[in-house]
Amino acid sequence: MPENLLLAFGLTLLAGLATGIGSILAFFTSTTNTKFLSWMLGFSAGVMIYVSMIEIFVKAKDSLVGYLGVQQGNWLTVAGFFGGILLIALIDKYVPEQGNPHELKKVEDLSTTNKVADPALLKMGTFTALAIAIHNFPEGIATFTAALQDPALGIAITVAIAIHNIPEGIAVSVPVYFATGDKKKAFKLSFLSGLAEPVGAVVAFLILMPFLNDLIFGLIFAAVAGIMVFISLDELLPAAKRYDEGHLSIYGLITGMAIMAVSLLLFI
Repeated sequence: MPENLLLAFGLTLLAGLATGIGSILAFFTSTTNTKFLSWMLGFSAGVMIYVSMIEIFVKAKDSLVGYLGVQQGNWLTVAGFFGGILLIALIDKYVPEQGNPHELKKVEDLSTTNKVADPALLKMGTFTALAIAIHNFPEGIATFTAALQDPALGIAITVAIAIHNIPEGIAVSVPVYFATGDKKKAFKLSFLSGLAEPVGAVVAFLILMPFLNDLIFGLIFAAVAGIMVFISLDELLPAAKRYDEGHLSIYGLITGMAIMAVSLLLFI
């Protein structure tokens, strides 16, 4: 396990930094490729859903059944799964409405700004950054824990989370740039919101690592599976459908599942 520690931290940092990538893209791209964005968000959802239900949930059940026995282990796995869903649903419910990260912005919105200071828009961008940071914190725990136990699984989760963090970076940078005309300030807020993921990894390392056994590992993985399924159904797929043309988001979803399935067969 110790040999995977640096990799786990590195993958979590990489996933978090993707919000900064989204902010940079907003400044150097004139239009949003909505077809590609829809496909990629669907792809990310497919990876998350497949790996959660086929790999993470099963690993959680194996650990809990091995520790507690068949009946208690199965019940606790299901409880952990829906507990993770409840946790992320509560976070999603109580983030400030004007900062809801599901309200994604397009890159071309930047070109319409008058670059006049607007406190309301600045507040919106700040709340968006805060909301994304709150969402990213449990994702950081998920990525770190998965990479620590299984590097290949950690890489798959990192790719999926990084993809969906890119448009969230745009969602932070657009209103802040609207309000201030300051690219540096917009990038800084976007960048800081993504750092919640490695902070989640540090918290997981300091608090969870000393107590990590089959019981704790199983509970964390069951909750992680629930969190990732909720994010996919509540955030990624609705965002993908918002930019969808034809069935691109569903094609992306199936492609993500297929690639994840093949990678699990080959490498895990």
